[in-house]
Formats: sequence, structure tokens, C-alpha cells
Amino acid sequence: MAKPVLYYCPRTRAETAMWMSEELGGVCDIKIVNLKTGDHKKPEFLKINPMGKVPALTHDGVTVTESAAICVYLADAFADKGFAPALNDPKRGAYYRWTFYAPSCIEPMMLDKLGGVKRENSMAAGYGSEEDVLKSLDVALSAGPYILGDNVTAADIVMGSLLNFATMFGAIEKKGKIADYIDRMTARPAYAKMQEISAKYAADLGYE
Repeated sequence: MAKPVLYYCPRTRAETAMWMSEELGGVCDIKIVNLKTGDHKKPEFLKINPMGKVPALTHDGVTVTESAAICVYLADAFADKGFAPALNDPKRGAYYRWTFYAPSCIEPMMLDKLGGVKRENSMAAGYGSEEDVLKSLDVALSAGPYILGDNVTAADIVMGSLLNFATMFGAIEKKGKIADYIDRMTARPAYAKMQEISAKYAADLGYE
């Protein structure tokens, strides 16, 4: 099986996908897409992702975009690593639920809050309200040390990455279960490895 190719730029959402790759043992080849020089808008990359965004992943003729989708894809492609419940595992539903809850509800709420956007009709926003998001997040973090209980999965990489970002910029307060969960996730060796690789690429490209 050919190695997946991860189209990546440091200091972007692509770091979530790289973190997933490192959890699996560094399974991806990295192809740099330099946003500063406009690589993401060049025709060759737009054929891969017409949105002109990173991350993107190509693997055995398959193209996947969006960080959460890439994490789920990689977890299934390397199922022997144990980062996804089996298709017939009852936990698969919760796995999908919370993996996609992060970008579908937490991220829009975070961006609205940081941008000072006020929704007259909160339900029209999709995520409801900040209170709704935090209540649901409390449920997500109540199963155990990780989203599905005792074992870390791709859902945790997606959730941990986003919550770390959200608390870093003050969109969500880092306290209680949220703080414990973030600290637990960012203490993982694969997170440290991702940070090390990202720092090197950032320095090489002048992103510091």
C-alpha cells in the first residue's frame, strides 16, 4: 500500500491531520503547501482541493479534505493501530458523533465568539448557543479519560486539537474537565512530535 500524502502547511488546521499521522506512527508523506507564496491557489493544488485549503490527503487514488474527515480516513486505513472502533462496534456511533461535533458546532461557535458575531436566532446558527455547545461538550468528556472511554481514538485527536486552539485564544475557558482533557491530550508523545515537526517547517518557511 502506498503511503498517504498529506498536503500541509504549518500553523494551520493541517496540524490536526499531522497529529493523527504521528499517532499512527508517522504514516504520511508530507508535501508542503506554502500559503505565503500562494501554493494553495495554484492549479495543481486546486485540482486536489478546489477550496484552496490545507489539509488535503491523497492515497491510492482517493482524495480527502477537511481535518476531521482525514483523521477518520487515516484511522480506518490503519485500523490495526486501534484508533477507530470497528464498523460493527456500538461505539462507532458516538465516535462519528463527537468527531464531527467538534468542527460542526464547537468551531462555528468559537469563530462567532471571537468575531463578536451576535445571532438573533440562535438556532439558525446550527450550533444553537454557546451554552448549548458547552453542555454537550460536558457530555462528550464524561465517558472517561477519552471520548469513548479508556481508549484514545481519532475523535480525541480532532476534539483535543480544536479545544486546545479554542482555549488558547480565549473562546472557551480552560477549566475543569476541559482543562484536564486538553492537558491529557497534549501530553501525548505524538502531539509533541507533531509540534517538533511543525516548528521545523515553520522555521524553514519563515512562519515564526
